[in-house]
Amino acid sequence: MLHPNFPVPLQIMGADLTFCDLEVGETVEIDDIVVKNALLNHPGEAVGYRVEWRGHAAAYISDTEHFPDRLDKNVLWLCQDADVMIYDATYTDEEYNSERSSKVGWGHSTWQEAVKVAKAANVGRLIIFHHDPLHNDEFMDRVKENTAKQFANSEVAWEGLEIDLLAPSSRLPALESSSEIKVSA
Repeated sequence: MLHPNFPVPLQIMGADLTFCDLEVGETVEIDDIVVKNALLNHPGEAVGYRVEWRGHAAAYISDTEHFPDRLDKNVLWLCQDADVMIYDATYTDEEYNSERSSKVGWGHSTWQEAVKVAKAANVGRLIIFHHDPLHNDEFMDRVKENTAKQFANSEVAWEGLEIDLLAPSSRLPALESSSEIKVSA
């Protein structure tokens, strides 16, 4: 959490902060919340997370690059039967595999791979995020439309998106609820 990635010094935060080292593969339990993690395929390494609470699960898969010949077993493990999967879909397959400006080896994935993982892991809802900043709103609208054609219960994340894990069925779009848990993407 240092400049330039995090330009605000921790000393000005309005809270008492405690940091704990977390090993890859270590499970952490906080009351009735269970947090699991696994290594992701990313240059310099990255870690994905699964948070479980009272029979609900959310998987957060950031900074990961899919394998060309198989689904990532760590990603599948984190996402298996999750109510929601939040997945790094920076590119389209066309951009990722472009002969002119390939993104292979950059550590990010595609919405098409997100759909494959969501189906294979029996995910209830797919949220794709980690958008390429060169993609404008019209481009992202097309990504949303194309993703929904292949995985109906999907969404393209936007700033401020809140996901209700306690909706009557997490396998349907989130509904307004007076009692909800919010996961910000």
